[in-house]
Amino acid sequence: MNSLRGIYTIWYRDLLRFWRDKMRMVTSLSFPLLFLIVFGSGLSGAMGMLAPGVDFSKFMFPGIIGMTVLMTSFMSGVSVVWDREFGFLREVLVAPISRVAVAAGKTLGGATIALIQGIIILLFAPLFGVVFPPEILPRLIPAMFLVACALAAMGIFLASRIKSMEAHQAVMQLLVFPMIFLSGIFFPVNNLPHWMSILVKINPATYGIDPIRQLVLGAKPAAFLGITIFGHTMSIGDDLMVVAAFGMVMVILAMWSFGTQE
Repeated sequence: MNSLRGIYTIWYRDLLRFWRDKMRMVTSLSFPLLFLIVFGSGLSGAMGMLAPGVDFSKFMFPGIIGMTVLMTSFMSGVSVVWDREFGFLREVLVAPISRVAVAAGKTLGGATIALIQGIIILLFAPLFGVVFPPEILPRLIPAMFLVACALAAMGIFLASRIKSMEAHQAVMQLLVFPMIFLSGIFFPVNNLPHWMSILVKINPATYGIDPIRQLVLGAKPAAFLGITIFGHTMSIGDDLMVVAAFGMVMVILAMWSFGTQE
């Protein structure tokens, strides 16, 4: 019971901090929308159709949803570094709750914030000509949350090993931008040079972007734009299994890392 209360308290604290920081809310939503307007609308005419009925703007839209989820969940680890520098983390670690609960609460808090931001971006779909049936939402939202949990756990694990804000910013920039650019957000992942295709396929974010794109754009475009491994085109279920396996490893590592904190 104490562990569940601890998870809820840490989760609620992170959500409350996000809700009270209006500037953070605005800037975190402005960044992906800027990408959509500048790259999506600006390059749509030059890129042409990437799949039947899918121009560059429509192609980018689900990728930007995934990018929003990825960046927000991955960067949620900054709260761990912040709490360590101000001494709050030490108070949490000596509280009468398990450190596993601390890691779980932080992961769920970051994932929930990422999911909320992804859903807000999803509301802009009509402005970019993206139309999808509401029936996909019961599948899309859990898929987004699974991706958010996996990447939030990775962010929490890395942050738990970092001692300063400056080091955290450097590490995040080193990891986040390659993961974004090599995940298929801005270009189809098929017909790439061999070396780039390998990097794309070992990037866990790729398997988070692909199911979101398949759900939003539909099955037919997915046949042209999906990930192919050894001649097999990854389905939504295949992608989510990879994400779930990666997320499980990251959760275990995050819990182990908090368990070894002094």
